[in-house]
Amino acid sequence: MLRRRGRPARPAAETAGTGTAHPLALSDERIASRIGSVCFTVRITGSWRWTHPGDAGRGDLALPAREHLRRQAAEILCRQSVLDLAAAHDAANSSLDQGSYAMPGLEVAGTAELSVAAADRALAEEHARRQQAADLEHGEELHRLAQLQRVLADPDLRRVWWMARFPDRFNDLDALAEKLNGLPAPQTAQDDDLRGDIRRFTDDLVTTLHTPQQREVFVQALVQTLTALGHHHLTTAAALRPRPHDPGSTPA
Repeated sequence: MLRRRGRPARPAAETAGTGTAHPLALSDERIASRIGSVCFTVRITGSWRWTHPGDAGRGDLALPAREHLRRQAAEILCRQSVLDLAAAHDAANSSLDQGSYAMPGLEVAGTAELSVAAADRALAEEHARRQQAADLEHGEELHRLAQLQRVLADPDLRRVWWMARFPDRFNDLDALAEKLNGLPAPQTAQDDDLRGDIRRFTDDLVTTLHTPQQREVFVQALVQTLTALGHHHLTTAAALRPRPHDPGSTPA
């Protein structure tokens, strides 16, 4: 059994004005973790006191005081994993140790000691393994779908893919292309907004350049831009790169 001990409970006299401090304790409470079927074993020690002078209170105040601490611990631990006992301990005690009111006049403070039974830890580890496997499978499926989208969004790749997949149904390709009209290629995950916008704009621009004259104008504009930005090695590469002319066209 794993165990994380809390600090000793602060005396209630440190957290409020008048009133007598009364100790209280909750032993071996099973409180659910982030996984509902996996629990922490919790021991809470603390104290309560009635802070309204001259008022005898409302019966046995230890009952609502204990329930208040139990509820506080449950609200914190339901967001914690039993595999991270230290973080759960710190989170629980940062709430319980501050002191709070279970009802007007009833001040409660405490500290928690957490432990995890071997069976609960084994369940949590199995859940983590299954979650990791599911995340991996989900990631692979998303990657497969992104690759398929990239193929279907590109007319040339789509044609080759269709011929390889359905060699006897080539005449159906036009119907598929019509249904896929406007399908965008998936964006690369690591692209920021500016990089992605520039890449898409450049791809569209290059696609529309049909003649050597148009391409020459584009290269010259690119060289001027790179020069202005100080990338002289890139401007030289762009200017010297051979650009074959289309058959039948006049060189620029």
